[in-house]
Amino acid sequence: GNQLERLEKLRLQLRQEGLIDPSRKKRLPFLPHVIGLITGEKSDAEKDVHRNAELRWPQVRFRPEYAAVQGDRCVPDTLAALARLDADPDVDVIVIARGGGDPQTLLGFSDERLVRAVAAASTPVVSAIGHENDRPLLDDVADLRASTPTDAAKRVVPDVSEQRALIAQLRSRATTRLTQRLSHDIAQLEQLRSRPALRSPDPIIDSRSQDVWLLLSRGRDTITRRLDSAGRATSELRASLRALSPAATLARGYAIAHLDGGVILRDAADAPAGSALTITVDRGSVAARSEGEIAEGTAPRTG
Repeated sequence: GNQLERLEKLRLQLRQEGLIDPSRKKRLPFLPHVIGLITGEKSDAEKDVHRNAELRWPQVRFRPEYAAVQGDRCVPDTLAALARLDADPDVDVIVIARGGGDPQTLLGFSDERLVRAVAAASTPVVSAIGHENDRPLLDDVADLRASTPTDAAKRVVPDVSEQRALIAQLRSRATTRLTQRLSHDIAQLEQLRSRPALRSPDPIIDSRSQDVWLLLSRGRDTITRRLDSAGRATSELRASLRALSPAATLARGYAIAHLDGGVILRDAADAPAGSALTITVDRGSVAARSEGEIAEGTAPRTG
C-alpha cells in the first residue's frame, strides 16, 4: 500500500509537470533503419520482438542493449543502455521490453530516475513491459505503450505485405485516374477536330485571302492617288518658283546692272559717267561703262 501511494504521488507529479501530456510525445518513424532494444539477454521478450518484427519487415535491423529487467541492477542497467542508444545517431526508435511479471518485479520501471530519463530522451521510446493489470510509470511517459513485446514489434515496423498491397492499390488508382484523364483529353481533342473550322479550314482561308487581296488593292490605289496628288503639287510649286526666279526675268529680255563689288544698280544716280558696270543677261554677262544718267523720256522702250 505504501508503494502504491508513492507511485500515485509520483504519477500525479509527472502529470503536473506535463511529462505525461500526449502533446509532448514524439511520433515514431514509419520505417526505422535501426531499432534499439533494451531487454534481458536471451529472454522471451527479445525473441518475440525479433521474430514478429522480421516477419513484418525482413530487412529490419536491431541494436540490442542487455540489462537486468528486475532487481537492484534493473534501473542502472536500463539507464546506461538508454543513454547509449539515445546517443547513437543510427538508432531511430528504442524499445524497452520485458515479458511481464508481478507488481513487485516491475517496480524498477516506475523508478523516478528511469521515467525522467525516458521523458528527456531525444529518440522515441516504446514501453513494452508485457502486462495488463499493473501499469508502471514507464508506460505513462513513453512515447508509445505496447501491451506486449509482440505488440511493440507490430507497431514499430510496418507489414511489408500490407505496404505492397497499399502500393498496388495506389498504382491501380493512379492508373485509373491517368486513363480517365487521357480519355477525357482525347475526347476533347476529337470534339475540337470535328468543328467546321478545323475539319475544313479552306473556306476560312479563302475568305481571309480575299480580304487580304482587297485590302492590298485598296492600299495600292490609295498610295497611287497620293503620289499623283503630290506630283501635281510639286509641279505647281516648281512652276511658281520658276516664275518668281530672277533667271526667268532675264529670260524675258531683262538685264541686271552691277557696280564694282557686285552691288546691284537700282538708281541711275549711283552710276555717274565713267562708272564701270557689269550687265548680266539671260546668257552671260558683259562689261560696260556708264555715260551718265539719261533724261526721262529718252530711254529706250522694251516690248
